[in-house]
Amino acid sequence: MNAELKQMLDEVGRKVMALRRNNGMWNGYLSSSPISTSVSVFALHLIDPVKYRNEIDGGVRWLLTCMKPEGAWGDSDESPVNMTATLLTYATLYKLDKLPIPTQRYVHDTLNWKSEDQIVDGVLKYYGTDLTFSVPILMMCALAGVISSWKRIPPFPFELATMPRQTFRYLNLPVVSYAIPALIAVGILQHRRRKTLLSPMRELFVASAMHRLTTLQPEGGGFLEAAPLTAFVAMCLAASGYTGHEVTQRAAWFLKHTVRSDGSWPIDTNLAGWVTSLAGRVLTLQPSDRARLAKVICDNQTKAVHPFNGADAGGWGWTNLTGSVPDGDDTSGALVALHTLLEGQFRNEIGHGIRWLIGLQNRDGGMPTFCRGWGKLPFDRSSPDITAHALLAMSLWHDVLPDEIKGKCSRSIERMLVWLEGNSQTVEMNEARLCAWSPLWFGDQDASDERNYVYGVATLMDYLYSTGLQRARLLADRHLPFLLACRNADGGWGGNRGVPSKVTLTAKAVCALQQYAKCHGTNADAVVATAVNGGIDFLLNMYHTGQLFRREPIGLYFSRLWYSEDMYNMLFLLKLKTDE
Repeated sequence: MNAELKQMLDEVGRKVMALRRNNGMWNGYLSSSPISTSVSVFALHLIDPVKYRNEIDGGVRWLLTCMKPEGAWGDSDESPVNMTATLLTYATLYKLDKLPIPTQRYVHDTLNWKSEDQIVDGVLKYYGTDLTFSVPILMMCALAGVISSWKRIPPFPFELATMPRQTFRYLNLPVVSYAIPALIAVGILQHRRRKTLLSPMRELFVASAMHRLTTLQPEGGGFLEAAPLTAFVAMCLAASGYTGHEVTQRAAWFLKHTVRSDGSWPIDTNLAGWVTSLAGRVLTLQPSDRARLAKVICDNQTKAVHPFNGADAGGWGWTNLTGSVPDGDDTSGALVALHTLLEGQFRNEIGHGIRWLIGLQNRDGGMPTFCRGWGKLPFDRSSPDITAHALLAMSLWHDVLPDEIKGKCSRSIERMLVWLEGNSQTVEMNEARLCAWSPLWFGDQDASDERNYVYGVATLMDYLYSTGLQRARLLADRHLPFLLACRNADGGWGGNRGVPSKVTLTAKAVCALQQYAKCHGTNADAVVATAVNGGIDFLLNMYHTGQLFRREPIGLYFSRLWYSEDMYNMLFLLKLKTDE
């Protein structure tokens, strides 16, 4: 079996190296998205339907081609139909007078949305208290004429975006930190469409809000390099009378230049920084190539305060493009990859990155994604996967840090361990109460609750064992029973017990179990060895049957949006160990 496994991993490694670009990075390939495509088409239609006729027609053709038999859409071609993708596409095709009859029936009969109130109620219920995505969706429906009244759409207080950035965490804003551009653009449009006694006073804030929006837009025009956020902002500005404004025009330029040859848009331009860091951790490279890749990663570190959210210099984002924003997961990923590539040799970029992570840490001891202490919504709260990733990054570099940082790093590590110990979840399974973690960024669309406990547990076990810390190892050990209990009869793992097996999750689970065996040596449970062998058998079967590289939507991105990344299967597989 080891020879077969090595053969498979060698082929995977060659495929990964073949995808490397001339700049030394990997761009990966994100799945095309009906959501991105529908909102991009809608925005370009409002901005200039003549100038962007080719992009609009190409997007419509793609949407109609990828429509499911029942007349609905999912987040990717591999995803089941859902409300968001279907409603946004419905609004776009309705606006362009291209709406298929099956789609009308699906919205009317299956979603049971026979009135405007039912549409509004359905969207608000689906997203709950997080208005980041629900309000832009309803706003687009109103612009399309799908709903006629703006009164029931919750207001976005755009005026608050003009306040000093450091006050945002205290304002209880209805959106997550990355969505300030939407707060401004949607809020201004609502203000212009709904006149109240306060309208004259609110109008006084429009100019300063538009100035803030201008400062938030990156050079390439795409907010966060994401078509949905960029298109929502652009359509709102166009509908508010700002078609010729520089923000609108730069957003349109971004949308025009990120459309794919088939007429579709991906959910984000790429995850080049993230997948390059993953590759740097798992690939076996020659010394000169290790040094080259390390330089590429270091060059992508932010060198100044970031204009989007005011983040200090020293972090890393998910791509090397201008719309990227430094975040906790990508910064940790870069630091972990650099530890491998530099063989633990300290350089100044490492110190800057560790300081950045320490500055990000929440008061509760955990790590958020973008901003410290900013809010209560998911992307701004502490999360276990991002916390454990930062714990690994700090632990790997701790001993070679300058004394001025080392003490702070030690205290940060201690606080993260305390937070992780107190934030493990309890899952009921076969009358047993097992410890598990639910990750922030990754779900399983086949799970009844869309949660991906297997990814969370396997990833955290990998991180925790890799720290070399006894306390972290004991914490990881507590979650082993859950991982073993989720193994399917075919030897693989899905996101939870009984969920269909996937290559990505099986590779993650096997890697975590191999880390367990490495830490425990001869004391490792025979059950673990059996599970490892069964998982490898599942992966080899997928390899021999040509299914190893099939797309598996795993990411739950923004507000309940699925996507797949073609490199995840390969990069997760390359972390597996052989006995050679």
